[in-house]
Amino acid sequence: MENNKEKAKNDEVKVAVPVHSGKFNETYKEHNHSENKVHEHHEHAHQNTDKKEEIKPIKITKPKVKKDVAVVRAPSVHISKRHGMYICSFIKGKSIDNAMKDLEQVILIKKAVPFKGEIPHRKGKGMMSGRYPVAASKIFISILKTLKGNVLFNDMDLEKTKISSAYTNWAPRPQRRGGMKGKRASVFIEAREVNK
Repeated sequence: MENNKEKAKNDEVKVAVPVHSGKFNETYKEHNHSENKVHEHHEHAHQNTDKKEEIKPIKITKPKVKKDVAVVRAPSVHISKRHGMYICSFIKGKSIDNAMKDLEQVILIKKAVPFKGEIPHRKGKGMMSGRYPVAASKIFISILKTLKGNVLFNDMDLEKTKISSAYTNWAPRPQRRGGMKGKRASVFIEAREVNK
């Protein structure tokens, strides 16, 4: 009986102890080698994506077309339509700088804008009656400065550019007390490069 117990203990010991052979180590090495290959493959893929990100897109530049027209719109300004209409006819056909100089003279009440109707007569060449719309002239000067910027942006010759078209229309007018409506007008000015 004692011999049988000792044999059983020896058998249990033999079963419990794992046996590592040389084949197990070889398979472990092959597994590690294959994992290294996978890691190398991933690293190679990351390098390829980095190279793709480094490529910069080519910018295609279109040839710039020279313009000979510059336009400015003031959709709703605080001026009288009547004053704006006469100032537009006053500056039409002039260069932008000359128009601004004339409007500055109007602000200083040294030059009158020609008006029609029962208005006092003013001194000046070819003028019968006129007024000095100071507030409207200040707004028109700021609009002409914007037009001048548009002319320079379009690479137009400022000295050869003349105001070819200018007009004023009604804009939506705000309601005032007693049923009155406020002053609002829309201004459009166009300048063209004249080649002589």
